[in-house]
Amino acid sequence: MTAFVLTLLGAALAVGLELLEAMAIVLAVGTTRRPRDAVIGAAGAVVVLAVAVVVVGPLVLARIPLEPLQVVIGTALLLFGLEWLRKGVLRLAGARAPSNSLQEYLDEREAMEALPPPAPGEPDWPARIVAGKGVLLEGLEVVLIVAALGAGPEGLAPAVTGAGVAVVAVVALGFTLHRPLARLPESHLKYAVGIVLSCFGVFFLGEGLGAEWPGGDIALLYLAAVFVAASQVQVARIATA
Repeated sequence: MTAFVLTLLGAALAVGLELLEAMAIVLAVGTTRRPRDAVIGAAGAVVVLAVAVVVVGPLVLARIPLEPLQVVIGTALLLFGLEWLRKGVLRLAGARAPSNSLQEYLDEREAMEALPPPAPGEPDWPARIVAGKGVLLEGLEVVLIVAALGAGPEGLAPAVTGAGVAVVAVVALGFTLHRPLARLPESHLKYAVGIVLSCFGVFFLGEGLGAEWPGGDIALLYLAAVFVAASQVQVARIATA
């Protein structure tokens, strides 16, 4: 049950934050250029991601034995998690600007407004490329994180459920963009994602190397506690430096 809840929570937070960044880019393109071109660019990226998931994913998973797969997944999650955690520590310590999807939306709008408009009736390729690139880059992280978390002891169910909750929440936010984005504590949420992904990374890596965790899935909780304690020490050290 512990692994299920943490997997669902980690997937929901990670996917939600990645989708927020993608949504900010697509909305910025759609509100400054033609909405149709923003949608076409985003849809093209979704198709590419879907092909990668359907074609590449099963082939890779079917050919890698369980233990090496756990090592690969654990290493990937740990790298993802430590990067999120590093940025989260710097943001909480005041050494890095807070994460802000609303500001990203405004910056992207300003950049798109500086581009010359397309001729009437012609495709707006800059808008399509910017929207597509934003969705593709953020979507790749979503696919990797959900696939990695789904390889855990609880299977794909909690990871996919968490991702589904995140999609619904982000779509709802998309209809009322400014206020929800301005109120979201994104820096703290990304710090939490870093903790969750890091403890899953260590857990999977240990299992792949043959370690037996005391308490089984409960190990995720004391691993998370260790990461929280260590990272908070770093926050305090950097903030007072």
